[in-house]
Amino acid sequence: MKKLIYNKFDKHKITSLPRVLFDGRVIVILSPGETERAVDYLLSQPILGIDTETRPSFKKGVVNIVSLLQVATHNTCFLFRLNYTGMTPAIIRFLEDTTVPKIGLSLHDDMMALHKRTEFTPGYFIDLQKHVCEIGIEDLSLQKLYANLFGQKISKGQQLTNWETGVLNEKQKRYAATDAWACIKLYEELTRLEQTHDFELVVVPEETQDNAMKPQDS
Repeated sequence: MKKLIYNKFDKHKITSLPRVLFDGRVIVILSPGETERAVDYLLSQPILGIDTETRPSFKKGVVNIVSLLQVATHNTCFLFRLNYTGMTPAIIRFLEDTTVPKIGLSLHDDMMALHKRTEFTPGYFIDLQKHVCEIGIEDLSLQKLYANLFGQKISKGQQLTNWETGVLNEKQKRYAATDAWACIKLYEELTRLEQTHDFELVVVPEETQDNAMKPQDS
């Protein structure tokens, strides 16, 4: 039986889905010296997931600088706390690497944020937002894509927390790691579906999408 996927996933169905959470090793990188060893390890891997976090600003016109770079393998995630390490030569080497595919979502935004810290030439990056359209999916958010392809929910509850806090709590670490790791999972599943055509795309009628956005009568 072919896998059913939707061109647009109903966001109201996400709340009832089982939650997915990265359960591998999470390693927090705090010093410039640690970045060298971490990057050496990461660039020895076949594929990586990447994401960034920035402390939210609740004041108009105030935009904070990116403070966390998370990079995941299938079972390990490194959290580079950029507000402590700075953009070290090792981190720049990682970002400019052209050998290991680094999978992300809305990478243009991440690259812009990182460029505000220092200049570099982006290496081998693959943006899922450009990849999903090849099989007819129109959603661009990580949460909707994961729900669509895996029937599981990625919680966004930690998104607006303080990413510059002295010590990241366990919920923050797992949230950050999940977002990076999920990019690998999505890319591998999208690649499988493209190669096998083992899916059926359900195109949701526009009127159904519109009704889903309207408040229900009491």
